[in-house]
Amino acid sequence: MKLALILNVVNPKLGGVLIRGEKGTAKSTAVRALAGLMPDLKVINLPVSATEDRVVGALDIEHAIKTGEKKFEPGLLAAAHGHILYIDEINLLDDHIVDVLLDAAAMGINTVEREGISYSHSSRFLLVGTMNPEEGDLRPQLLDRFALSVDIGGEKDVRERALVIRRRMDFERDPATFSAHYEAEQERVLHQILQARERLDQIDVTDDMLELAAIIGIALEVEGHRSDITLIKTALTLAAWRGQDSISHEHMQEAAYLVLPHRMRRQPFEESGGIEQRLHALLRSTAMVQA
Repeated sequence: MKLALILNVVNPKLGGVLIRGEKGTAKSTAVRALAGLMPDLKVINLPVSATEDRVVGALDIEHAIKTGEKKFEPGLLAAAHGHILYIDEINLLDDHIVDVLLDAAAMGINTVEREGISYSHSSRFLLVGTMNPEEGDLRPQLLDRFALSVDIGGEKDVRERALVIRRRMDFERDPATFSAHYEAEQERVLHQILQARERLDQIDVTDDMLELAAIIGIALEVEGHRSDITLIKTALTLAAWRGQDSISHEHMQEAAYLVLPHRMRRQPFEESGGIEQRLHALLRSTAMVQA
């Protein structure tokens, strides 16, 4: 989850991240921690009860008729420009509003049209959606629009789980001291993010890697070409994050686990975890490694 969020900060053109997991697994905490890491980044919350006008903004038609001038009342998409647009329980949001959000995220522009009058403004943001799959899923068409997806669950290791409890208690006891303890680590991560951003345009993408992306997409029967393009973009961003100059097979494999599972079609009678097993088998196959 942490890696998926960081990659989207390094490369805002990736297209957002969907975080799926049970309640109480720090989904919201991770998003807010990311905003705390970047001084110029804010979290704009979009409630599931938000109306379309609240999201995209509204045009004052009466004012336009009387004066001949457009009067736009900004919505959440305007407020989110340059920041994180965070939607908890995105699977409970109206499908039409989700479509609008994903269109704006892809185009970087929000257009409002009412009664023959239109208004457009820039709206580039990091879209982060969280959801509990037990409460319903998103339509496949919408899942495909999220660049990355991660599934998280509660910690199963006893010591790690106890450490989570300890850190939470330490934070509640003295937030300032707790934050100061991790300040150096935060500075290191921020420095690495800024360096990765500068390195993005210098990463070499070979024809072999482009063909590998196509091979993976065809082998897994993933529909369309969006996944292929996103796979390359994610691998490129990973290379920049790791401080390397070109995309490797390892970058492609790591990116595939973030890009493909939510786009793969479940086979008849396939048990839980079957998609991940098929992906793992393909990525570890000799044919793919030698492609």
